[in-house]
Amino acid sequence: MDNLTSITLAKLLGAFFYYPPTSKQVTGLIDGLLQLDQLAKWPNQQLVTEQCQILSTQVQHAEIEYQFSLLFEGQGIMSAPPWGSVYLDQEKLLMGESQERYREFLQQQGLTLDTGMNEPEDQFGLMLMAYAILLEKQQFAAAQQLMTEYLLNWSPMYLDCLKQNQVSLFYQALAIIAEQYLQMV
Repeated sequence: MDNLTSITLAKLLGAFFYYPPTSKQVTGLIDGLLQLDQLAKWPNQQLVTEQCQILSTQVQHAEIEYQFSLLFEGQGIMSAPPWGSVYLDQEKLLMGESQERYREFLQQQGLTLDTGMNEPEDQFGLMLMAYAILLEKQQFAAAQQLMTEYLLNWSPMYLDCLKQNQVSLFYQALAIIAEQYLQMV
């Protein structure tokens, strides 16, 4: 996969894993999301095409905002918390030791993820977007380090939980596509 495709996919997937589906940040990206299967040579092209079809049937679902809130904002018990420290740290808490190491890594790379909220940077979508930024800056070694040391060590567990969620077919499909993307990088 070429660098531009990897950047595009990381930004697109990252945005949908981070921002609510009706937010201004992602509403203009929906067409791109629904055509993800055409943007790359996927490990399992048919699977990604099927997931894009599921996304297209679910994207206008009236409950999608509520589904996002349940899965990403912590309304009630979260079936798939999107933060690395929940999976990596012994206490399974946000803002744990792994989050601090990741924050230091970002600072060493000159990246400050200021979302305007006091939240952990090890959120799955934010990490994909940070990966894209590092690729754009041609910091390939740092991008690879982000993947191997900070994302791929917990994302399979997270994506498995998200694929098993009983709340949203949209986010099940998105998890499958993200899994395919991570296999490519």
